[in-house]
Amino acid sequence: MARPLRQHPRVWTPLLLLLLTGPAACAASPADDGAGPGGRGPRGRARGDTGADEAVPRHDSSYGTFAGEFYDLRYLSEEGYPFPTAPPVDPFAKIKVDDCGKTKGCFRYGKPGCNAETCDYFLSYRMIGADVEFELSADTDGWVAVGFSSDKKMGGDDVMACVHDDNGRVRIQHFYNVGQWAKEIQRNPARDEEGVFENNRVTCRFKRPVNVPRDETIVDLHLSWYYLFAWGPAIQGSITRHDIDSPPASERVVSIYKYEDIFMPSAAYQTFSSPFCLLLIVALTFYLLMGTP
Repeated sequence: MARPLRQHPRVWTPLLLLLLTGPAACAASPADDGAGPGGRGPRGRARGDTGADEAVPRHDSSYGTFAGEFYDLRYLSEEGYPFPTAPPVDPFAKIKVDDCGKTKGCFRYGKPGCNAETCDYFLSYRMIGADVEFELSADTDGWVAVGFSSDKKMGGDDVMACVHDDNGRVRIQHFYNVGQWAKEIQRNPARDEEGVFENNRVTCRFKRPVNVPRDETIVDLHLSWYYLFAWGPAIQGSITRHDIDSPPASERVVSIYKYEDIFMPSAAYQTFSSPFCLLLIVALTFYLLMGTP
């Protein structure tokens, strides 16, 4: 009877150790991670093979490394110091009067030679694409407005007003004149609004579309209208009666496609421009020259 083959422990012990340590040994093999002289990198790339490195990116960065690099890029300046806090909103750009009559139309009311910062009232308009940009300024701490009217009288007018409220802000509001009373309209065609209250003046800038859907309270600006100019005080952000009893208005209808620079003297500078005063001056001059009989 044949004897069974004896399995010696020396044969099984190395085999068992190989099975237990095989995966770890493979994971740490220099052939896989490029360790050791002459080793090859991942996927058989030879060390120093830059072309292969560029073709197959390495994913050896951790989340911490990514977060650090993002912080350095987003929050640190070139000197390595944190950026300062966000700057304030851009200041209100001053109104340029040199463009009046050239690239925009202007109305000035006040002292001869006045500008947007010294006139009692100032208005400019210009076309920008499908919009009209308006700039208004007046010597008041309350509100400044322009009305679009089919006549030169107050009543049934589309009005845009810049109102200085108790919080120091200047808001653009839409009104409709019902007789001598201005009713605020919630539908406001203004956009790109900005305003400021400085040196006891309310100044603002805004745009509104040339063409609007048919509405009783909003006119189409591609048509010509009389412009009504008004300004006055405000109480808790609400407009009150204008400063002068008879606010100025344009002498003729205004077309937004025609740019003019029109000056209107205020009452203090109208004394010697009225026909009666001119006639009186001529009569006195003639009397002095001819002498008494």
